Amino acid sequence: MPQQRIAGRYELLEELSHGGMGDVWRGYDSVLDRPVAVKLIRSQAVTSPQIADELGKRFRREARITARIQHPGVPQVYDAVLDDTHEHLFLVMELVEGALLSAYVDQARPLPVSWAVAVAAQVATVLSHAHEVPVIHRDLKPGNVLVARDGTVKVLDFGIAAILRTDATKLTATGSPIGTSQYMAPEQVRGGRVTPQTDLYALGCVLHEMLTGQVLFHADSELALMYQHVTKDPTPLRHLRPEVPAALEELVLHLLRKTQESRPSDVQEVYERLLPFLPRAGQEPAPGERGPAGVPDPTGLFRHPYAPRSRPRPAVAPTPSVKPVLAAIPVPEELRADIKEAYAHSGALLEEERFAQAAEVLSEIIEPAARALGAESRQVLELRTQRAAIRLLGGDYRAALPEFTALADAYGRITGPTSDQARACCAQAARCRAELGQVTEALTALESVLAIVRSVDGDVSEEAIELRRDIGMLLLAQGRAVDALDVLEPLHADLNVVYGPADELTAEVAEVLALIRLDLDGPTG
Repeated sequence: MPQQRIAGRYELLEELSHGGMGDVWRGYDSVLDRPVAVKLIRSQAVTSPQIADELGKRFRREARITARIQHPGVPQVYDAVLDDTHEHLFLVMELVEGALLSAYVDQARPLPVSWAVAVAAQVATVLSHAHEVPVIHRDLKPGNVLVARDGTVKVLDFGIAAILRTDATKLTATGSPIGTSQYMAPEQVRGGRVTPQTDLYALGCVLHEMLTGQVLFHADSELALMYQHVTKDPTPLRHLRPEVPAALEELVLHLLRKTQESRPSDVQEVYERLLPFLPRAGQEPAPGERGPAGVPDPTGLFRHPYAPRSRPRPAVAPTPSVKPVLAAIPVPEELRADIKEAYAHSGALLEEERFAQAAEVLSEIIEPAARALGAESRQVLELRTQRAAIRLLGGDYRAALPEFTALADAYGRITGPTSDQARACCAQAARCRAELGQVTEALTALESVLAIVRSVDGDVSEEAIELRRDIGMLLLAQGRAVDALDVLEPLHADLNVVYGPADELTAEVAEVLALIRLDLDGPTG
């Protein structure tokens, strides 16, 4: 892992991909506490301070233009940084988790027609917004198309080719034409003017490759391959895969015509011709229509349009044959040191309010600790509880909720449902639910925890007071002012006795009560 910080704020964590124009790293923005992708433009592209300055100017120009593409299929570019040597340009971008389209292509098992068409249709949608600006991609290929975890397609590296061109030659500093030769339109090979139809040719190459599992042309050299794009006719799809619909074959051949004027008029026409081959809303995959395992399904967007987020799967707790005991398992010395270091590192990040990275540091030690000690050993449960608490503090309630829920189940089985740990995790899960708008479920859970706390520690313990305040505020959020008053009035009386009227919490509850009474009494005068 490189110990490198870019512009004093972007940390490089791990290499994600290695490509012709540059390497992409998973990074971390320490100012905004968020993960980012950092693309290092290859140093061969920067041969002098003058070229570096020109690249910086081009970036600012292209970034402004690309930012006008208002579509979620275009990852945002946040920043560009030239290092102190003026030899490297770093592009800081939105980090999108998913699989590159190149991972889908397999000659032994071409993609189902619905999958290939679903990807092409989503790419066409992105291009339609780009071409309207107008922005031409210039380097569309499987390595620049990413399918996110939810099946939506992201088109990467808009503007990168334009940033790297030189005005005189249309070549990069390494002497190579802009674009990737396997997907390069004839006019790019000739160094001619690119238009939106240039992207359509590349889309034809990509669609051909998805449906056949092989690239459009093969050659022994780069020059010979480029010559084939200019002179050789493509093999019709149905010669390679007979079950491809004739109309789809016709569209691909239309996209791959040698002259720009003879290709489809625009990308909207391409989308309309893809529509008959897309799955319909509510239609489930037919037998044999399942795509490759382990990669996101791009047809989901069409099968379930505008669907809500998938419900989180409830944690499945193991059923032990005997009652487990939460015991401290002997920890190997090396692992003990790693856990101690993870706590210290995470704590330091937490002090700087770098919540996302603090949680990630604990995630990295939890897996090896669980393998060595057991997923429900005391040490591992404590690590998971700390990670969940950090996510809650950082406002990542959606990630914290299932963790607290699973922890409450685990502690309930191991130490009993009335134990401090089980109660605390139940209450924190309820608070996550409240933040996510699940107020009724949150109220029910908090009231159940309060009943246990009252039976164990009474009504004015610190835990009980916090729960009573939360319940009163949630009742108020539901518009149940009278019920909230019934909870908060006795709480305020107890706070006056336990903490005194000058206490911050006492004053806060008093202010809320005054507003409730004003609302219930109605306007006067």
